[in-house]
This record gives sequence, structure tokens and C-alpha cells, in this order.
Amino acid sequence: MNRKKKGWQREVLEHYHDRYNRPEFIPDDPIGLVHAFTDPRDREIVGFWIAMLAWGRRATIIDKGQQLIEAMGGEPYRFVMEYGSCEDTIQRELGTWKHRTFTLTDTSYFLQWLQWYYRRHDSLEDAFARHLTADSTTIEPALRGFHDDFFRLPDAPRRTRKHVATPARKSRCKRLCMFLRWMVRQDDRGVDFGQWRRIRPDQLCMPLDVHVERVGRSLGLLQRKQGDWMAVTELTANLREFDSEDPTRFDFALFGMGVEGVG
Repeated sequence: MNRKKKGWQREVLEHYHDRYNRPEFIPDDPIGLVHAFTDPRDREIVGFWIAMLAWGRRATIIDKGQQLIEAMGGEPYRFVMEYGSCEDTIQRELGTWKHRTFTLTDTSYFLQWLQWYYRRHDSLEDAFARHLTADSTTIEPALRGFHDDFFRLPDAPRRTRKHVATPARKSRCKRLCMFLRWMVRQDDRGVDFGQWRRIRPDQLCMPLDVHVERVGRSLGLLQRKQGDWMAVTELTANLREFDSEDPTRFDFALFGMGVEGVG
């Protein structure tokens, strides 16, 4: 990369990272719903579920997420562990709740899998970290392995697969990458949680949404024409040139610039 161009890119990225990686932006972002909880298990459940719903307008995502939390009585972990296998219970509590194409069928399976999982593990971290080694350069093996594990139950609905992406289908996996950023990254800004320690920040990959993709291209950080997993790895690799240990902190910059209409 041209040294002069790289210096200009760094200046822009650092400026907007500093502008947007701040607690005052939390209430207007879906991560604000996760910040309402202190129990790590509640944070994991809410964070994962809200991230899987994160398409469309942020205000709508936040509204639907709040409805989901209220339907769980404000105690996601307890609700998951106690809801039982009775469809009447799910119908009563969550039967009218949906978000776009995420319907009761998907809700029921999410609850079933989460209960199955937490009866065997203390943290959702293991569902991802177990697929990584010290030599893993990115979270790609974790995303592939998690997807396979998530749909391992015998009655997993085929339709629910569209809500949990995998690099095996060349998906950009934006929502999972965002969720892992929330759980893994830790700095002194107070936005991301950093409650998982078995995945390294340098292994994270950029959550590639339309804003990040557009600004990444305008800054010369992304050349690939398709917005797929290879585009994610290209953009992340270029951002590692500016911070090899924590490349996804620039998600704040690229996303913020996109929302602001810069670039």
C-alpha cells in the first residue's frame, strides 16, 4: 500500500474511530440492549439474539429486541432454562412476536437450542472458541463450526438456517462478526464487553454491512466486487495494517462514516 495513501487512511480511520467508539452512542445502537444486563449469560443470549435480528432500521431492531426481552420477563437466561418444551408456553409468551422473516418457528428453535446448550456449558463462548486453535488467524473456523453445531439438533428447521450465516456459503456473516466483536473486544471506551478471553481480538473479522462496504471501497480498503466472505477477509486484512492486534475497532469508524454519509 502506498505510504502516503496509507497515512491518509490511518488519519481518517483514527479520527472517526475516536468519534464513534464512545458510550454516548450506545443508546441508539442495538448493543444498548445488551448493556442493560450484568449477568454474562444474559448478555450472551441477548447479544446473540439481537445480533441475529440486526437487519433493517436500527430503531426497529431496538424496538423488536426490547419486545423480546420483555416477553422473557427481563431475565433471558432464566427464561431459556425454564420455558420448557411446551409449545403452549412459547405461544403464550412469544407467539405474537416476530421481526421481518424471523417467526415463531425460528424463535422456538432458538429457545430449544439455547436451553440444550446451556444445560451442557456455562458460556456461549465455548460454542465458538472450541473450533479455534492458537494458529487460527481469523474466526472463520469458529463461524463454520458454530453453524454446524447450532443446527445439529434433529428437528432443526431448514428455514432457520437463513438467520445464522456461515462462510461455507460464502456469506459475509455480518451479524455473527458483530456479535463476536461485542463479546471479545475490550478497551477503555466502555462499548464492547470483552467478556470472552479464548478468542483473540486479532482473530476477529469486520462486520460487513452496506455502510462499511461502501466506505471501505471509497477509502480504497476494499477492491473485491462481491460483498461476500472474501470481501470480509480482504477488508479485515487491510485494516490489520493499521492495527494488527485489534483491526475490528475500525468498525466504529467505517460504520459511523457510512451512517453520517461521509465517504
